[in-house]
Amino acid sequence: MKAIVVRQPGGPAELMWDEVPTPQPGPGQVQVKVVAAGVNRADLLQRQGHYPPPPGASDILGLEATGVVTRCGDGVTAWRPGDPVVVLLAGGGYAEYVVVPASTCVAPPSGIDLATAGGLMEAAATVLSNMDAVGLTRGETVLVHGGAGGVGGFAIQYAHTQGCRVIATAGTPDKLAYCRHLGADVAIDYHGEWWDDVAMATDDRGADVIWDIIGAAYLEHNVNALAEDGRLVIIGMQKGARGTLNIARLLAKRGTILATGLRGRPESQKAAICTGVAERVWPHYADGTISTPPTTFVPMPQAARAHELLESGSVTGKIVLTL
Repeated sequence: MKAIVVRQPGGPAELMWDEVPTPQPGPGQVQVKVVAAGVNRADLLQRQGHYPPPPGASDILGLEATGVVTRCGDGVTAWRPGDPVVVLLAGGGYAEYVVVPASTCVAPPSGIDLATAGGLMEAAATVLSNMDAVGLTRGETVLVHGGAGGVGGFAIQYAHTQGCRVIATAGTPDKLAYCRHLGADVAIDYHGEWWDDVAMATDDRGADVIWDIIGAAYLEHNVNALAEDGRLVIIGMQKGARGTLNIARLLAKRGTILATGLRGRPESQKAAICTGVAERVWPHYADGTISTPPTTFVPMPQAARAHELLESGSVTGKIVLTL
């Protein structure tokens, strides 16, 4: 089969469409012929050499995909060849075929084509698992950084379905308008002193939950922007991995900082999250309370162009590689 391989750590030019061995399913696994694979910032980090796959995982990029089951390993009874699936991966999505545990496959959401669905699982699984972990409650105020991205856009909509007030940050007028379109009650330009705008929007109370993709550069401001008993969820490090934490300030607010990753979780946890996505998120797509993101489709052999687009920050929504 063919897949995108990284010749050496570096820029998008290091991505090459080349021949690699076709993976075969073992016990409890299925082989999937890939239709589409979502592009995520974690893929950029892996390409640069900063985010190696977990032990035993494929070193091919790609954390989510859709496709059709082609072969089933021993013990698989829930799926059979020809079934369409959405899969959560530890790696391997940028390829013609991928092997995945049967337990981390789910049927695609009703009414959504497989190409578009290729960019849905990673965001849904990330948001659902983290919002459950911090106990998101109806009536709370949620601050979403990077609201115009794939994960941020889903977080806005999901928090809205849970009866929460949403504040979102973005960097351009059109992206701010997009956040409001998704349901953000307040949209703030992050180029300014956004923390003051959050204080103003909450009458100095702060946000109950802060969803952060930035990391170190926002740590101090995020803690200051928390409400009492607030929870800061860190899922990214776009601007640094080491920050300074004012513990006294966090103690005074009885604040919680949660930092989680999805990729390295045990299969049992991933299976439970995927089941939760199918049961609790897919119905929102069916009834229209959550909409699919604007999706930019790029042929998989042109993955370098997809990475360039994501790095440029010019894309709103999701980028998906297609076969």
